[in-house]
Amino acid sequence: MYRAKQGEPCSKRPLLECVDLLKRSRAAFQAGRTLKETFRLTQLEAVVKMIESNQNDFVGALDKDLHKPQFETIVSELILIKNEATYAMTNLNKWMQPQSVEKNLSTSLDQCLVISEPLGVVLIMGSWCSPVQMCLVPLIGAIAAGAAFFFFKSPLTNGHSGGQSLRIVLCAGNCAVISPSVYTTHTAQLLDRLIPSYLDNECFHVILASMSDLPEVAELKFDHVFFSGNGQDGSRIARAAARTLTPVTLIIGGKNPCYVDQHCDLDATAQRIAWARFHNAGQSLVAPDYILCHTDVKEQLVEALKCCITQFYGSTPEQSHSLGRMVNREIFNHTRDIIWKSGKVAAGGQVLEAEKYIAPTILSEVAESHAIMQQEVSGPVLPILTVANVEEAIAFINGHEKPLCVYVYSSNKKIVSKMMSETSSGSFCANDSILQSVMVTLPFGGVGASGMGSLHGCYSFNNFSHKKSCLLRSTGFECVTYLRYPPYDDRNLSLMAWASTLSQKSQGWCQIL
Repeated sequence: MYRAKQGEPCSKRPLLECVDLLKRSRAAFQAGRTLKETFRLTQLEAVVKMIESNQNDFVGALDKDLHKPQFETIVSELILIKNEATYAMTNLNKWMQPQSVEKNLSTSLDQCLVISEPLGVVLIMGSWCSPVQMCLVPLIGAIAAGAAFFFFKSPLTNGHSGGQSLRIVLCAGNCAVISPSVYTTHTAQLLDRLIPSYLDNECFHVILASMSDLPEVAELKFDHVFFSGNGQDGSRIARAAARTLTPVTLIIGGKNPCYVDQHCDLDATAQRIAWARFHNAGQSLVAPDYILCHTDVKEQLVEALKCCITQFYGSTPEQSHSLGRMVNREIFNHTRDIIWKSGKVAAGGQVLEAEKYIAPTILSEVAESHAIMQQEVSGPVLPILTVANVEEAIAFINGHEKPLCVYVYSSNKKIVSKMMSETSSGSFCANDSILQSVMVTLPFGGVGASGMGSLHGCYSFNNFSHKKSCLLRSTGFECVTYLRYPPYDDRNLSLMAWASTLSQKSQGWCQIL
């Protein structure tokens, strides 16, 4: 296993070694190493054991990388991963089962199935803002994905009843190469050390590569590429994967709008927004990026948010153990400069360069043309714009790229319904933030500029599977199917056309092709 050299931020593995890992993973997949359901269950159990046995190490690594509080690490990273793995283990057998579909007359005695086929070897590139979660949650889906062993009764053969039970064996489970973000050096090195110790060494590997090298890695012929991060890097990865026609899943951060209606519980609204925006020092793909506030309640909302900052982090937030730091100097400088170029500071704004600290900041008097509304921002900064009504808020949201998340706070169900139905986003949440993105029973993913594909539960399973249509026919029933054969004549065509008109009324039952 390759190790980063002492003193280096996170050394990259040479491309040749990436090629070698891909070959090893593909050989393991093709040899049927991931074939059995028991193998996948064992690997999922190993993920849980890795998290539970090394909780303090994960807490320490994320503290070094992001100054992330222990509470946030356990709740927003480790528990979510364990929940995901446990849910997958509980439901794996059900997800693997072939799905029967509706048949027509000519296939009424045949098997019409959709089976979930594993893709092969997938490349998983995690984001630095949730460096453990966004590596291991996709990995859980990749491990789980695929079909089962199953039996079926043989259909009629040559017009005679077979009655023989045939066993169909399908390859199951993907192999994976995981690339943690090098921005979170200590976390990446921890995953590099732990994954070989807990997971199968031929099927699952870790590479440590800089973002500039990942497009070159993605150009290798993986069977699927998963990426989470910003739009610029996501576009580069998608272009690189496209050169080999490799499908991708992209979870892309951007500008997540949050509409605050005049009819809402302002205290609860302020608490939930402040928690979501300043969690992990604002370094999140799913936090509200800006507020579209109804003019009537703007001043009250600003005051309520100020109170929340003091309540959460005290009068001197830089001394709070509940507030993180920027991941590196580049992100720190970008966020600091954005604050100075946008709106008016209503709260916060203080910075400590030596600590990469930025105070929880609220910006008022922000215009759409300001820098903070034109760029992706990862930091504890919350700009507030005003709108006259929900229609203006919807028009503003629809005038921009489709976001990963849309949030609305209102006690009026009609307002919530209108916002949900008249905007398009990867996910939607009313009267709270972020929670919709971590539920194992809801898909999490983007649309348009915010990405493609989805995660969590059965959606992860489907994301890393190919849905293969299978028709298992007999050679019987030729008295009907002969109509399609040459030499063609008008009588057969008339019969086919007549059957087609019947099928339009009976949802395909009389199709004879």
